Amino acid sequence: MIANLSRRERTFVLLGVAALAIVLGWLFVVEPLAERSRLNAELVPSRSQVLARRLDLLGRQESFQQDLEATNADIQRLSGRFLTDAAPAVAASELQKLTKDMAAQAGTEIRSERILPPVERGELLEIPVEIAVSGEIRQLVDLLSRLEETQKLLTVQDLRVRVVNVSQPRELLATLTVSGFILPGKSKT
Repeated sequence: MIANLSRRERTFVLLGVAALAIVLGWLFVVEPLAERSRLNAELVPSRSQVLARRLDLLGRQESFQQDLEATNADIQRLSGRFLTDAAPAVAASELQKLTKDMAAQAGTEIRSERILPPVERGELLEIPVEIAVSGEIRQLVDLLSRLEETQKLLTVQDLRVRVVNVSQPRELLATLTVSGFILPGKSKT
């Protein structure tokens, strides 16, 4: 078919094919490469910022490791202040024994005691015990200071004080809600 064309027509066909090849090459080769190059050029600043941040993090890895070790050591040291975490009932009985011992040391008389239901406080389980003690003001203050200075982490959630006998206001009746804490599901080592 091309052989039947004149030399001039063949030149036009070849020029058309060459122009078509140039246009197709431009659309399917040069344009995609130029677009990819523009996108990469736009990403270079953000990628260099990400690289700088990651290099900074890698540079501070040693200090992060030291901070982690110090925090873990603090957690190990402070975990001894929690009650026995075998079960909430065991922790409650340990808390009752602690409060009884402190009340006896302070010279107060325990009138009643009651274990309250445990309360979840994030990862900790709060074990509250309500005790009613009677004694003089100095004895109650001594009991409160003993509760504050104990090795275990104890908090007084509620404190109600009233006079036992209005005509003789020496003896007071105090109802305390004392709470200890356990880490449920984590065994101490």
